[in-house]
Amino acid sequence: MKFRARKVNNYDVFANHAWYVPGVGGMFALLGWFIVGAILGSLIQALFALFVPAEILIKYSMIVVYPVQFLPPMMYAARKSRMNSLFENGYKLNSANFGPYPAWAMVIITVLMALGTMISADLPNYWNFKFTTSIPFMKQLYDWVSAALETMTGGPFWSSFLVTAIFAPVFEEWLCRGMVLRGLLTRMKPAWAIVVSALFFALIHMNPWQALNAFIIGVVMGYLYYRTGSLLLTMLIHFVNNGLAVVMANIPALADYDFWIDMMGTGAYAVVYVLGLAALAGTIYLVSRIPLKQERGNIDEVSLEVE
Repeated sequence: MKFRARKVNNYDVFANHAWYVPGVGGMFALLGWFIVGAILGSLIQALFALFVPAEILIKYSMIVVYPVQFLPPMMYAARKSRMNSLFENGYKLNSANFGPYPAWAMVIITVLMALGTMISADLPNYWNFKFTTSIPFMKQLYDWVSAALETMTGGPFWSSFLVTAIFAPVFEEWLCRGMVLRGLLTRMKPAWAIVVSALFFALIHMNPWQALNAFIIGVVMGYLYYRTGSLLLTMLIHFVNNGLAVVMANIPALADYDFWIDMMGTGAYAVVYVLGLAALAGTIYLVSRIPLKQERGNIDEVSLEVE
């Protein structure tokens, strides 16, 4: 009897990372490699700045720089997965355990969950912004962060949409749900695993204004992943959240508003907010009806190949 080694493709974000199931230590290892990637991306951007005009750099550099920061953790996970595949079972990054619901119904539920989360998170994000920017040095930090984020959203619509609504959901969900949460679910109680992975998701955004929103949506996406095992569905929530933000930022009448509450009168906002809370609560209830296969959630196991 012998075990067959698997060929691991560093660019397959689903199948070939299944045998690396990181715990807390692995989570920090992935964070370390992500920081290495961020430094590498900054060096590439600095190199571009020597040869590329500033207006072009702002518009297009993130198309290259953003994916680069995820390459070191992806390559690290691929190497660990290749080694582990010789002697351990793995767990799929993407499963499709939808219980009583067909796939099309889960897509609708997920889109409604995304919209409900966006609306529900608006008020805490608004008060977080009001409180933190009332502190002078935090206001200066906010202005600096806003200027830095222009490198992601300051270009034409297509490049901003590509980076924010396509790249971010794919790469960040691979890291935060596909790797970190999937691993933590095998080592701690599900509630703690979801919270810790959401904190990790907030941390990699590296500023307190995006972090709160990232934590809230991270908890929701974590619960969805725990119940379905579907990385595609968490990517869909991420896509709806980020894509809608980019679209609104490119509509002149809405571009100056950072929060939904600023766009509406008190009465209209109250109605929309209640509807958002209802959508979030209702979709969480529907997802909770998906039966669990095991305590770690509905993430399918991948067995060793024996011949």
